[in-house]
Amino acid sequence: MDIQKIGIVGAGQMGNGIAQVAAQSGYHVRLMDVSSGALDKAQKTIADSCDRLIKKAVLTDEQKTQILNRISLTTQMSDLKDSDLLIEAATENQELKIKIFQQMDQVAQPSALLVSNTSSISITRLAQATSRPQKVCGMHFMNPVPLMKLVEGIRGLQTSPETFEIVKGVVQKMGKVFVESTKDMPGFIVNRILMPMINEAIYALHEGIAQPEAIDEAMKLGTNQPMGPLTLADFIGLDTCLSIMNVLHEGLGDSKYRPCPLLVKYVEAGWLGKKSGRGFYTYSK
Repeated sequence: MDIQKIGIVGAGQMGNGIAQVAAQSGYHVRLMDVSSGALDKAQKTIADSCDRLIKKAVLTDEQKTQILNRISLTTQMSDLKDSDLLIEAATENQELKIKIFQQMDQVAQPSALLVSNTSSISITRLAQATSRPQKVCGMHFMNPVPLMKLVEGIRGLQTSPETFEIVKGVVQKMGKVFVESTKDMPGFIVNRILMPMINEAIYALHEGIAQPEAIDEAMKLGTNQPMGPLTLADFIGLDTCLSIMNVLHEGLGDSKYRPCPLLVKYVEAGWLGKKSGRGFYTYSK
């Protein structure tokens, strides 16, 4: 199957990043979101990202123009009907993602593949909500998409070998490194390891072991991480961190995955990290 047209559902941070790298790799992209404001913001974000790459001599002005011309915007799911590959890049919420998969399944041509950028939710469960479970798999990009090389590939129980190989080829054409998660388990590879570490860092703050700056500095210098776990949590979004920890806790049934009460309180307070202006640190909007 020759993938030429890619539809993306969700114009947030991940969706617009995927749109950029797909268009940069020569694919024709249709970016869909129910919010026209989100689409306008995504378009500006992509243009600004291209400008930063031009300053680094990674892109030229001509390439920026080509990238932007390959991306069209829509608020209608039906406009994705001609896509060869549809990518769901919505908020990390199982019910929402199932609804989107049902909608994508209804509008997509029979040959189209449906993939999710979920960082933790069962691909098998998402696939079951469609009439083409063999054509569904996971395609988890890292944030920020234009800069991060890794994409996790996740097979659902029903995913066909052909689907998986096609998706792997798309990822490689985008210049990314495709790493396979051989089991469809909560959190897959990265978040199965990363999120408990972040959660434990929040417990260290919650229990008064150290202040945020000290926790981050200790982990940066002691383990050679480029970013401390609390700073990273703010960057990811504390609501997303909580959602993933809930998936791990519920899916694996082990108390070691219980979200820290302080994380829960911060999300209840609307302190979601960098995107809200307040998390473990304060940010100017």
